Amino acid sequence: MLLLAALLLSTAPSWTQPLGRSEPSFSQPSLVPGVDYVVPTEAEIKATLDRVWDYFARSTAYRIIDTQTRQPITDLSHPIRSAGLDGQLNDWDYPMGVVLAAMLQVTEVTGDARYQGYVLKNFDFIFDHVDYFRKQASEFGVPPGGFRGLLEMRELDNCGAIGAALIKAYAKKRDPRYRAAIDLAADHISHKQTRLADGTLARRRPQPVSLWIDDMYMSVPFLAQMGRLTGDRAYFDDGVRQVIGMSERLQDKASGLYDHSWFENTTYDPKFYWGRGAGWALMATAELLSVLPEDHPERAHVLDVFRHAVQGVGAVQSGTGMWHQLLDKTDSYLETSATAMFTFAIARGVNRGWLAPTYAPVAQAGWQALATRVRPDGRIEDICVSTTAAYDAVYYYNRPRELGAMQGYGPVLMAGAEVITMLRSFDIERRLNTFHYRARKP
Repeated sequence: MLLLAALLLSTAPSWTQPLGRSEPSFSQPSLVPGVDYVVPTEAEIKATLDRVWDYFARSTAYRIIDTQTRQPITDLSHPIRSAGLDGQLNDWDYPMGVVLAAMLQVTEVTGDARYQGYVLKNFDFIFDHVDYFRKQASEFGVPPGGFRGLLEMRELDNCGAIGAALIKAYAKKRDPRYRAAIDLAADHISHKQTRLADGTLARRRPQPVSLWIDDMYMSVPFLAQMGRLTGDRAYFDDGVRQVIGMSERLQDKASGLYDHSWFENTTYDPKFYWGRGAGWALMATAELLSVLPEDHPERAHVLDVFRHAVQGVGAVQSGTGMWHQLLDKTDSYLETSATAMFTFAIARGVNRGWLAPTYAPVAQAGWQALATRVRPDGRIEDICVSTTAAYDAVYYYNRPRELGAMQGYGPVLMAGAEVITMLRSFDIERRLNTFHYRARKP
């Protein structure tokens, strides 16, 4: 026994051992293949983010095409029925809204102006060409492509996430075309979207009155940014109303996890704790708290909701650092978009003091797992495709993962930027193969 103890002491790393890849964190191989349990460097994170930026920069086609022939349209004086965009990456839709907001965050954190430049180029392309598609719609009806969500706002998906990104872009470039679209989105969310009696935003599908947890992100960041832009506290009040109203119906009181959907016509509906749904909720709440006035009467309530949710997802993180497609089902696949959303929200909470630094290693491990999903060409693996509110586990278990599923790209950029901020904000000490984050003294 004395010999064994001596061997263990001789092989165990010293707690003063410096951090870095040259000094592995585990004194023995990890039991989970592929786990890189070390503190990333800022340069490593930025290199990963740059691969994603490169993918967008080389893949975004700034042109209008004939969707039947795939040939570019150079005469934009007279619209044709088959005109459309050459790809999704500069369309007006919610996944790209998250991407564009994320790129502005990366510029703010790293100072790399290329990310902001991409955002402004995309929005300028939209507003330079929206009149062409408006004329096309007046002649032939609104087509499936060509900024349909901007021309025909029907749901929160059409305006909330990308509208929030546009407000952030408007702070960088005071283009009156930006402001007109912002006001259009505000009118839809505030006056036209279906609501419950208490003001909680709802949908008319798949049941006549339905709540989707996704809609917390499709509304709250926009409302928060409108409050910041206009100074009108009614927008903050509405954002708070959404977080509280949706959480009362969709957040499990015991675990803190979010159910994907709620239906007014069903007393007892099936519960599915879908990862990305909970991710939307946590990101939305973090974005609201980031700008909500400190003296808002419901700020403490929103903080409690956020902390309860973080405690819930922290408890179900897998041994790889990733989270599962169904958070409470360990036989469901490990999914990237949810992992990125949780990593961002937890790192933001730690950075802003809403969460104790004890949660920092959760975000650290989440980022390290995410980095392995970013391919050398910047495309990202294991992102669940678009997912509706459903009624059976088989549906959620079998949603495909696709490289082209844009819902995970923005959250990965947001997660990386926020983890960079976290690394700058804390001294990190390793002891017995774990990490202790301590706030740096000013």
